[in-house]
Amino acid sequence: MRNQESGAAAEENWRILIVEDDERLATLTKDYLESNGLEVSVEGDGSRAIERIKNEQPDLVVLDLMLPGEDGLAVCRIVRPYYKGPILMLTARTEDLDQVLGLEMGADDYVAKPVRPRVLLARIRALLRRVRDTSVSGTEEQGSDNRLTFGNLVVDNAMREAWLNGESIDLTSAEFDLLWLLCSSAGRVLTREEIFHQLRGIEYDGQDRSIDVRVSRIRPKVGDDPMNPKRIKTVRSKGYLFVKEL
Repeated sequence: MRNQESGAAAEENWRILIVEDDERLATLTKDYLESNGLEVSVEGDGSRAIERIKNEQPDLVVLDLMLPGEDGLAVCRIVRPYYKGPILMLTARTEDLDQVLGLEMGADDYVAKPVRPRVLLARIRALLRRVRDTSVSGTEEQGSDNRLTFGNLVVDNAMREAWLNGESIDLTSAEFDLLWLLCSSAGRVLTREEIFHQLRGIEYDGQDRSIDVRVSRIRPKVGDDPMNPKRIKTVRSKGYLFVKEL
């Protein structure tokens, strides 16, 4: 089983940066991920991690919350304008606030500590596959339905960019993926179950608030009124609807 997993991941040569000050945990995690084909480096200080993320541009960052120097939330907030790759945040199991704050700072996903290595590997692969698949589909679909226009909002899946009134919108990787999913399903209600399956590859547990937090961040960026949204509507007890025409 391990050889099969290693072969699948090694084809990508993904570079992972683990930001974790617990040396024993970081080493164990690094060894496990490397045994499954990933290229892994470790940083134990939040301030140094900021510079490394900016300069090295790893394919994915695993980011702990509690760090010397800058904490994980600060690291995420500071690097987001310079780093578009996925950030997987490690949070305390019971701290829902940590998870919400992490998503608001621009994290793409989170895993509760103590972390089971197989769960961490699965989440990392899901995020990396999403990046790879979007890149491949964008290359293959040039000139088809890869750019969607809704009045003053333009969303381009090949370029992974969006513009409002001709101005580029600052979106994280996860925010763009959600916006594209909503836009490409304009006029149809997407349930939270569908969104979770499409974007995270896991079943919705009925409690996870990550999609709701992400929608709340996207709305003002696409010109929607957060208090009275017209473009991305919440459909009570169901999910979200992207309106084709305002």
